[in-house]
Amino acid sequence: MSRSKILPLLAATGLAVALAGCDRQTPPDTQQKEVATPPAESILTGTIDRSHAGDMVPDLTFADPQGGKLSLASLKGTPVLLNLWATWCAPCKAEMPTLDQIAGDEAGKLRVVTVSEDTKGAEQVTPFFAGKKFKHLEPWLDANGDLGFAVGKGNSVLPTTVLYDAHGKEVWRVVGGFDWSSGEARAAVKEVL
Repeated sequence: MSRSKILPLLAATGLAVALAGCDRQTPPDTQQKEVATPPAESILTGTIDRSHAGDMVPDLTFADPQGGKLSLASLKGTPVLLNLWATWCAPCKAEMPTLDQIAGDEAGKLRVVTVSEDTKGAEQVTPFFAGKKFKHLEPWLDANGDLGFAVGKGNSVLPTTVLYDAHGKEVWRVVGGFDWSSGEARAAVKEVL
């Protein structure tokens, strides 16, 4: 097959795969099921991406399992490390303890906001948080996936973590699991402290 025929075929295949990966219209009962979790070091492979620097924090509001509300826009004035995750996502779960650690270490200087993209919301998130006994993380819910689509611009991948400065402007993001206790992570977070 000639190169001129292969390239359009590859592009069409790539587009089909990308579109199939995140279907906002899929009923909640068909949400991805968890598979066996590989060792954390093999799934914490995200890297810092500055290509969205300057984007503003989305003006969205979320609830916690008890119905408390959080508006992202209201957090201006404090740097925010915003983490999108789900209970079925192995890299998400692997990085959560290090997010909890950085939230404690930088308390008062940095707000770490973890927002679950689980379609069943509190039904899945509450038992997960209860079992993990995080000391510094709060469970926020986005069962409709609005934040994932706003941050990912329609191409949501979990986990995605975005650092916003005190003015609500994106500094960098990490798509994929990341070790937030690493020297690289600590140095990158210090950029806004």
